[in-house]
Amino acid sequence: MKLINDLIESGRENNSSVKDVRVGISWTGVTGRYGGVSKTYGIPVVHGNYTRDMGNLTSRTTLELAEYVRSWNLVEASIGVAAINSLMKPRGKKDINAQDIIIEESKNKNVTMVGKFPKIAEIKSVAKKLWVLESDPTLLNPKEGIITESAAESVFPGSDIIVITGSALINKGLEHYLNLAKQEDAYTIIMGPSTPLSDVLFDYGANMLAGVEILDPEAILKKISQSGGMINTRVCQGEIGFRVLEG
Repeated sequence: MKLINDLIESGRENNSSVKDVRVGISWTGVTGRYGGVSKTYGIPVVHGNYTRDMGNLTSRTTLELAEYVRSWNLVEASIGVAAINSLMKPRGKKDINAQDIIIEESKNKNVTMVGKFPKIAEIKSVAKKLWVLESDPTLLNPKEGIITESAAESVFPGSDIIVITGSALINKGLEHYLNLAKQEDAYTIIMGPSTPLSDVLFDYGANMLAGVEILDPEAILKKISQSGGMINTRVCQGEIGFRVLEG
């Protein structure tokens, strides 16, 4: 877990007390010095797999919660990624939707995406070839190029652009995908609200980070705890913004 070690260390100077933690059906949020979010994995929870120190998470520091990312209880790991993101000072260009960049750059290119993002159809319409790797078996559709995540070793070779969901940090897959991507002459993007805006990821081979800035942590946490669904600038207008950082 070297990548995890390095990410936690890179945010150490921004450690603070935890102000609030919310684990929702779709997203998890932690507020410390900054606001951080991550995709929620591990739901439904198998009976007996209680979150460590549940009910007392606000008595911890954000660094202590960041250590939860090491857990194989994926709800705990989701909290850990959100805590890592709460340690990262927002950086990069504002209000740029990386998916629009991907659509523009994908023309006549071989594109592989780890994670089914919005605008897949638009990317597919301009790309030479598009593969989408998914861990959720209910989303698989080989006819549409949506295949199992275990196919990475087969479809990464020959890719011109590789896009990896930041939520792969939760299930410990991100370092593996970056190692595979480094073997290809591909432009590698880590994208999504779970993405830590840390230069560490450039050291591991990423070329672009496309994450978010939490502008109104209280409002975002309220929405996380009261609903499911995607966190985006449409439903969280004025509360969340895009950030793009290039290495």
